[in-house]
Amino acid sequence: MLRLFVFKGNGMKRKIKVSIGNNKFEERVINYIPGRYIVAFMITAFEVLSIIAVTTALCIFVPYFYIAMYVTTFAVELKIIASDDNPDYKIPWMLFVLIVPVAGLMLYFIFASRKLKKKFIRRLKHLKQMSYKKDDSKLFEEFEKENAVVASQAKMLCDIAETHLFSNTKQTYFSSGKEYYKSLLIDLKNAKKFIFIEYFIIEEGKFWNSILEILKEKAAEGVEVRVVFDDIGCMSTLPGNYAKHLKKFGIEATPFSRLRGQADNEFNNRSHRKITVIDGLVGYTGGINIADEYIGEVQRFGHWKDVGIRLEGEAVWEMTELFMIDFGINVKNVPETKIELFPKAKGIDSKGYVVPFGDGPKPLYERRVGKTVIQNMLSSATKYVYITTPYLIIDNELCVSIENAALRGVDVRIVVPHIPDKKIVFNMTKSFYKRFIDAGVRIYEYKPGFIHAKTYVADDDVAMIGTINLDYRSLVHHFENGVFMFGTDSIKDIKSDIDDTLSKSIEIKKSMLKTNIFNRFFRALVRIFAPML
Repeated sequence: MLRLFVFKGNGMKRKIKVSIGNNKFEERVINYIPGRYIVAFMITAFEVLSIIAVTTALCIFVPYFYIAMYVTTFAVELKIIASDDNPDYKIPWMLFVLIVPVAGLMLYFIFASRKLKKKFIRRLKHLKQMSYKKDDSKLFEEFEKENAVVASQAKMLCDIAETHLFSNTKQTYFSSGKEYYKSLLIDLKNAKKFIFIEYFIIEEGKFWNSILEILKEKAAEGVEVRVVFDDIGCMSTLPGNYAKHLKKFGIEATPFSRLRGQADNEFNNRSHRKITVIDGLVGYTGGINIADEYIGEVQRFGHWKDVGIRLEGEAVWEMTELFMIDFGINVKNVPETKIELFPKAKGIDSKGYVVPFGDGPKPLYERRVGKTVIQNMLSSATKYVYITTPYLIIDNELCVSIENAALRGVDVRIVVPHIPDKKIVFNMTKSFYKRFIDAGVRIYEYKPGFIHAKTYVADDDVAMIGTINLDYRSLVHHFENGVFMFGTDSIKDIKSDIDDTLSKSIEIKKSMLKTNIFNRFFRALVRIFAPML
């Protein structure tokens, strides 16, 4: 049975396609935006416009002030050129600063830099110091004997993401949101000590309400329950005071990076992570958010294809650490990180190696972690690399890595949606088709609908699954997480699922790429400014 939830309040209307059995129809749904978000956006807009207005007025009415602006613009252009940022990120800002006088300069100062408060950095370091400790040296020695190339990739990943290598971790791969949902409910019901939940989107409906009922029961039993949800991701899906609402049930909750109306990166650096940790030894992640379209209860863009993975064993420690950091940097008082959060695993015997990891913006992560994992998989593959992603909007470095793999004779296939959720973004995705096809990359569109899965598999023995899309949001701006695997039991399941997905997809041929001048111009334009979006 399908249930639709309608909320009153400040809001906007949208139409969504809903299906019950074989019947399809359109239903008008009210999406509300709580007042505090509107206030935050208004304050930010006021701050930005005020700064631009004051600067423009000074240029007009104060003699020679415009000279200072020209000098500043020149200095900023030099700063952008000399920075270590990717050229694909530099060029849009250079153009914007040049072609939009004053406003472009002010917006660069406000939004381009990523400065963190000292208090934030101190708390982050404290939370990491209080987390688990692990010596990986012996495990890496064993790994190197099995495959020195992939072991070196894993070692690099552990260094740049400050994570660890694990073995004896059981994995269960879910090829659909429904399978993920059913398993998750069972594990939540069996929780004895604590439940940690962090998702980019939590939306009231069958999926979340089922979980919430269990969380209420567990909190009443004395189980520690904590929840993190992204403040922008849940802007139109949860009430603005939802953390206080959950507190009534004994659930500690916080929005990630609460919007306060500050003209800085609070709009950019969101938590796109999807993590559930139960008792420190069971963890879930993947592309699945907690909303009804992910389990097929609501159909908006045809069939919604998504995947997830369940880990059981000590590899879950890293997921616990990521959650504790994200929770700890967003609450008023620093939470105590107890050793009980990282219990020893017993009786788990599973082959292969697992590296759970986090990714995020500079300066928290000095290198692009997810991008590095993908490039390493592409560079070391000898047979094939299969990728599924909802978006394909990437920089030249990653484009070249994909092309080079195909030009070496590796069978590179990328699956994207056939029915998009964002038409502008889909046009940007299509702008890469010709370049890749010319290099021998095979592009597919998932015919039944929208594919939201983020899966990467190579040569039957290496895979990565998590929250990382092939777009600038995921690769540069957002906090993300993933699981890198070698020689594990789940890799064959991932490959089998992608094979099944390919069989349901349309392969894009060169003859299908013809388009009009307007579309070509539009795609070229949006690609220039894609890194800023």
